[in-house]
Amino acid sequence: MRCGAWIEAASRLDREDDIKDLRREFVLPKAVIYLDGNSLGPLTHRGLKHLERTIAEWRRLGVLGWQSGEVPWFHLAETIGAMLADVVGAEPEEVIATGQTTLNLHQVLATFYRPTPERHVIVADALAFPSDLYAITSHLARHGLDAQESLRLIRSRDGYTLADEDVRAALASDVALAVLPGVLFGSGQALRVAQVTAAAHASGALVAWDLSHAVGAVPLALHQDEVDVAFFCTYKYLCGGPGAIGGLFVHQRHLPVRPGMAGWFGSDKARQFDMGAELAPSQGAGALQVGTPPLLSAAPLIGSLEIYREVGMVKVRERSLRQTAFLAQMAADVLADHGFRVVTPSTPQARGGHVALAHPEAARLSRALKDRGVVPDFRPPDIVRLGPHPLYTTFEEIARALSVLCGIVRDGAHLAYPEGREEIG
Repeated sequence: MRCGAWIEAASRLDREDDIKDLRREFVLPKAVIYLDGNSLGPLTHRGLKHLERTIAEWRRLGVLGWQSGEVPWFHLAETIGAMLADVVGAEPEEVIATGQTTLNLHQVLATFYRPTPERHVIVADALAFPSDLYAITSHLARHGLDAQESLRLIRSRDGYTLADEDVRAALASDVALAVLPGVLFGSGQALRVAQVTAAAHASGALVAWDLSHAVGAVPLALHQDEVDVAFFCTYKYLCGGPGAIGGLFVHQRHLPVRPGMAGWFGSDKARQFDMGAELAPSQGAGALQVGTPPLLSAAPLIGSLEIYREVGMVKVRERSLRQTAFLAQMAADVLADHGFRVVTPSTPQARGGHVALAHPEAARLSRALKDRGVVPDFRPPDIVRLGPHPLYTTFEEIARALSVLCGIVRDGAHLAYPEGREEIG
């Protein structure tokens, strides 16, 4: 089909859509098609109200806001943690809002990586977000271990995805901990969390899941799937805001847990102000908190989590799958002759919330799209990521964005841009 026919088909889908009114909940950037919510979600109107409420309480109550007001600050991390538990399929005490993604991974490694001569290997994937690898190698060094011997990277056969059999093969008897992504940040491939977790347990290893590109995009059942521990950000699909507070999950069977990095906010709330010299840790995942939660970067998350609670992950996922399937099908139809390849798996259960298009000129194409009112993002060496959000992106926006991309590459407009990497944003 020509792009115009795809746009007409998208308009029909939008008219049939029963979630489209939720778009009004979001403060979307003006005059652009925003397809980068998998990097940074937009502000929600409710999030802004919760931020303004927190500022007003700070102004009105001062330090008394810790114990009074609509949402007392002292319990804010647990309040948000319980809301996050709904999204990730967990019990309230298993989730805490705290830190940021890499800091939380450091806490996971400090707490759950306990190498022995027989079990010292950490498994990760060669396509991992670099910050995860930085954290892992730093902990190996702290234990006096050589990454050449104690870090096992699962290699990709095609440069974009991981094969199930390669993941399973890496989980040998010498593995202490695997750190794996729920959804690969580049290609958008979704790994089988339950099956991989079971395979790790069968070999005697623990698994820590980086769910940064999964939370809010794909349904999760962390408690039921017996996931050991997980960490994630909240500023992507959950629209918590730039630098928003992160999340940590610890399965009930590991609770109570002694934190590898202890701090006073990990205390049992009833004893935190005893100011004892010895930590009396929380009985839940809250024990892994270190310092005071950043209240102003946590408050907006409450608003978006309210929306997720009302809609439910079943509807979110159903619409996300329809949108990413539409995007991939249109891209294959109108862009294949221009050197593009869809490298996101086509199988629904193997697909996260975004679609990755591989092209040798991906960096230039990303800059050209932004200059024409479409906001994607680039991931080296050759991926343009397009991330429709199931709660605010329309099918017509997807079709129009691909029509713009088709025009750029057909006319060679991207060649006017200098070579080199594409900067964030």
